[in-house]
Amino acid sequence: MDYYFNTTFKGDFNDSIKKVTEALKAEGFGVLTEIDIKDTLKKKLDVDFNNYKILGACNPPYAHKALLAENKIGTMLPCNVIVQELDSGVIEVSAVNPMESMQAVSNDDLKGIAEEITEKLKTIIEKL
Repeated sequence: MDYYFNTTFKGDFNDSIKKVTEALKAEGFGVLTEIDIKDTLKKKLDVDFNNYKILGACNPPYAHKALLAENKIGTMLPCNVIVQELDSGVIEVSAVNPMESMQAVSNDDLKGIAEEITEKLKTIIEKL
Protein backbone atom coordinates (compact mmCIF):
# COMPACT_ATOMS: atom_id res chain seq x y z
CA MET A 1 0.00 0.00 0.00
CA ASP A 2 1.30 3.47 -0.89
CA TYR A 3 1.86 6.17 1.71
CA TYR A 4 -0.23 8.59 -0.37
CA PHE A 5 -3.20 8.83 -2.76
CA ASN A 6 -3.00 11.04 -5.82
CA THR A 7 -4.65 12.21 -8.99
CA THR A 8 -3.75 14.55 -11.83
CA PHE A 9 -5.89 16.86 -13.92
CA LYS A 10 -5.65 19.92 -16.15
CA GLY A 11 -6.28 23.27 -14.56
CA ASP A 12 -5.04 26.55 -13.18
CA PHE A 13 -2.88 26.18 -10.06
CA ASN A 14 -4.65 28.81 -7.94
CA ASP A 15 -8.08 27.57 -9.00
CA SER A 16 -6.94 24.06 -8.08
CA ILE A 17 -6.09 25.18 -4.53
CA LYS A 18 -9.65 26.50 -4.21
CA LYS A 19 -11.07 23.29 -5.72
CA VAL A 20 -9.11 21.09 -3.29
CA THR A 21 -10.04 23.28 -0.32
CA GLU A 22 -13.72 22.99 -1.25
CA ALA A 23 -13.44 19.22 -1.68
CA LEU A 24 -11.82 18.95 1.75
CA LYS A 25 -14.59 21.08 3.27
CA ALA A 26 -17.25 18.81 1.74
CA GLU A 27 -15.73 15.90 3.72
CA GLY A 28 -15.54 17.87 6.99
CA PHE A 29 -11.94 19.08 6.75
CA GLY A 30 -10.63 22.59 7.18
CA VAL A 31 -7.23 23.85 6.08
CA LEU A 32 -5.22 24.88 9.15
CA THR A 33 -1.97 25.65 7.37
CA GLU A 34 -0.85 26.45 3.86
CA ILE A 35 2.85 26.23 3.06
CA ASP A 36 3.99 27.72 -0.24
CA ILE A 37 7.09 25.68 -1.07
CA LYS A 38 7.86 27.67 -4.24
CA ASP A 39 7.86 30.95 -2.33
CA THR A 40 9.77 29.55 0.64
CA LEU A 41 12.54 28.04 -1.49
CA LYS A 42 12.89 31.28 -3.43
CA LYS A 43 13.15 33.36 -0.24
CA LYS A 44 15.41 30.99 1.71
CA LEU A 45 17.61 29.47 -1.00
CA ASP A 46 17.04 31.73 -4.02
CA VAL A 47 16.08 28.72 -6.13
CA ASP A 48 13.20 28.39 -8.54
CA PHE A 49 10.70 25.60 -8.01
CA ASN A 50 7.36 24.65 -9.50
CA ASN A 51 4.08 25.73 -7.92
CA TYR A 52 3.81 23.49 -4.85
CA LYS A 53 1.64 24.01 -1.78
CA ILE A 54 1.16 21.84 1.26
CA LEU A 55 -2.28 22.13 2.81
CA GLY A 56 -2.52 21.01 6.43
CA ALA A 57 -6.04 19.58 6.56
CA CYS A 58 -7.89 18.78 9.76
CA ASN A 59 -11.23 17.15 10.50
CA PRO A 60 -11.86 18.37 14.08
CA PRO A 61 -14.13 15.53 15.31
CA TYR A 62 -11.69 12.89 14.09
CA ALA A 63 -8.67 14.81 15.38
CA HIS A 64 -10.35 14.98 18.79
CA LYS A 65 -11.07 11.24 18.79
CA ALA A 66 -7.49 10.49 17.77
CA LEU A 67 -6.05 12.75 20.47
CA LEU A 68 -8.22 11.09 23.10
CA ALA A 69 -7.00 7.67 21.94
CA GLU A 70 -3.33 8.69 21.74
CA ASN A 71 -2.18 12.01 23.16
CA LYS A 72 1.04 12.09 21.10
CA ILE A 73 -0.78 11.60 17.79
CA GLY A 74 -0.57 15.36 17.29
CA THR A 75 2.93 14.72 15.98
CA MET A 76 1.21 13.24 12.90
CA LEU A 77 -1.50 15.85 12.53
CA PRO A 78 -2.79 17.52 10.43
CA CYS A 79 -3.24 15.41 7.30
CA ASN A 80 -1.06 16.86 4.58
CA VAL A 81 -2.44 17.38 1.10
CA ILE A 82 -0.06 18.52 -1.65
CA VAL A 83 -1.13 20.51 -4.68
CA GLN A 84 1.62 20.88 -7.26
CA GLU A 85 1.92 21.94 -10.87
CA LEU A 86 3.89 19.25 -12.69
CA ASP A 87 3.84 20.96 -16.08
CA SER A 88 2.08 24.07 -17.24
CA GLY A 89 -1.58 23.39 -16.52
CA VAL A 90 -1.04 19.84 -15.20
CA ILE A 91 -1.96 19.65 -11.53
CA GLU A 92 -1.26 16.76 -9.17
CA VAL A 93 -3.01 16.45 -5.84
CA SER A 94 -1.63 13.99 -3.30
CA ALA A 95 -2.87 13.18 0.20
CA VAL A 96 -1.23 11.22 2.97
CA ASN A 97 -2.55 7.69 3.55
CA PRO A 98 -3.38 7.63 7.29
CA MET A 99 -3.45 3.81 7.37
CA GLU A 100 0.21 3.77 6.38
CA SER A 101 1.34 6.52 8.72
CA MET A 102 -0.58 5.06 11.68
CA GLN A 103 1.25 1.73 11.37
CA ALA A 104 4.05 3.33 13.37
CA VAL A 105 1.69 3.73 16.35
CA SER A 106 0.78 0.69 18.44
CA ASN A 107 -2.75 1.66 19.43
CA ASP A 108 -5.72 -0.39 18.28
CA ASP A 109 -8.14 2.45 19.07
CA LEU A 110 -6.57 4.50 16.28
CA LYS A 111 -7.11 1.87 13.59
CA GLY A 112 -10.82 2.60 13.11
CA ILE A 113 -10.23 6.34 13.11
CA ALA A 114 -7.44 5.97 10.54
CA GLU A 115 -9.66 3.77 8.36
CA GLU A 116 -12.43 6.38 8.34
CA ILE A 117 -10.06 9.27 7.56
CA THR A 118 -8.42 7.16 4.83
CA GLU A 119 -11.79 6.66 3.16
CA LYS A 120 -12.59 10.38 3.37
CA LEU A 121 -9.25 11.35 1.82
CA LYS A 122 -9.65 8.71 -0.91
CA THR A 123 -13.09 10.11 -1.69
CA ILE A 124 -11.69 13.62 -1.99
CA ILE A 125 -8.93 12.53 -4.36
CA GLU A 126 -11.32 10.45 -6.47
CA LYS A 127 -13.77 13.35 -6.88
CA LEU A 128 -11.17 15.84 -8.13
